[in-house]
Amino acid sequence: MINLDLKGCSNFVNDKQFDNYTARALEALSTLDGGTGAGSDFLGWNRLPSEITPEIIEDYLSVVDKWIEMEINLVIVIGIGGSYLGAKAAIEALSHSFHRMVPSRGPKVVFAGHNLSEEYIAELMDVVSVKNIACVVISKSGTTTEPAVAFRLIKSYIEEKYGTRGARKRIVAVTDKERGALRLLSNQEGYKTFVIEDNVGGRFSVLTAVGLLPIALAGFDITEMVRGAADMQQICSKPTKENPAILYAAMRNALYDSGKKIEFLVGFSPKLQYVSEWWKQLFGESEGKDGKGIFPASVNFTTDLHSLGQYIQDGERILFETFIDVRTIRRRVEISRDKQDLDGLNYLAGRNVEFCNKMAQLGTMLAHNDGGVPTMEISIEMIDEYNLGQLFYFFEKACGISAYMLGVNPFDQPGVEDYKKNMFALLGKPGFEKQGEELRKRL
Repeated sequence: MINLDLKGCSNFVNDKQFDNYTARALEALSTLDGGTGAGSDFLGWNRLPSEITPEIIEDYLSVVDKWIEMEINLVIVIGIGGSYLGAKAAIEALSHSFHRMVPSRGPKVVFAGHNLSEEYIAELMDVVSVKNIACVVISKSGTTTEPAVAFRLIKSYIEEKYGTRGARKRIVAVTDKERGALRLLSNQEGYKTFVIEDNVGGRFSVLTAVGLLPIALAGFDITEMVRGAADMQQICSKPTKENPAILYAAMRNALYDSGKKIEFLVGFSPKLQYVSEWWKQLFGESEGKDGKGIFPASVNFTTDLHSLGQYIQDGERILFETFIDVRTIRRRVEISRDKQDLDGLNYLAGRNVEFCNKMAQLGTMLAHNDGGVPTMEISIEMIDEYNLGQLFYFFEKACGISAYMLGVNPFDQPGVEDYKKNMFALLGKPGFEKQGEELRKRL
């Protein structure tokens, strides 16, 4: 199970202060679970893990089985923001670090629609042209620019190569139940569809078809992921001071009010890089509004100790760190003895590399703490489906509690629309002509 260690914050937040913030976090949990706060129409994720039935899982796995039977060897998952980050995070964490070079039974999963880089799209089409492909397109509306552009290109290619009947077998849509351009197209073309429920926002959707279908297609055990999330749902719903989501939300808000405005999520395994990217969207979009919010950033140690380590150690004291510790690894590499010992490493001969990594982690936490940086540590047993399911739900729950403590709506993102309006105007989208003219005068 997830364990949260707060002792690295004891010099920055005293027991009385923390008790006050814990009481506030418990009130926020009551608001969240009672559905009485702002954005309560978007709480479908809150009890979702316990509501995922074996039949739902089997429906996802039917797509996997069908595409393996068709010898599909490349699946393009099209989406942006919460429509791809959760799946990307899980797949990167669970995969062999060099999985693109390692043979696999099922298809490789790649992502598109999360940028507007022409070179990225062109290079994707290079790969598509030599593979047997299928596509999962994820969008409630079907009109978000980045995924819509990617899907138009991939759909055209599939129809041209495999015909419209073939496309019907190779395109799956994850979209709104009734509304939107992608729903209309799916009904017209007869695509298999999965529903994004109205009460689940994108950044909270990793445990729906948005995340679980691509993760299953990549060959991972989504039943175990759901089981881990369901177990964490039970733990994080308890209105007690032992609830780790309560403790995490309470401490980050206590640190924020003391002037710590930036939170670094720290991983010592490269496999967790995209978990950090998912976490940044979750907290950034949920809390960053109304002139408030902790800025979510991430670092990958020990690599980034050689770039950002100096600033974290000696820069402005406006930040705190949350370390993710992995207690158990499943691969072992022992450091050998060398006759000459020119690199001076013989004192480590016989040690596993992970021992060095752990000592670097502990040394970093102590050094940064001594340098005036509060540190928390979230510990998971290992990087597998069950523990990732736990971690996803833990962060979702803590995010909802923390945002309510800040006094903001965790489930809207009004600021995201501002860039879109400007982009539409500059692209010349019908209806934005006047705004486009005004913007071009400023360029």
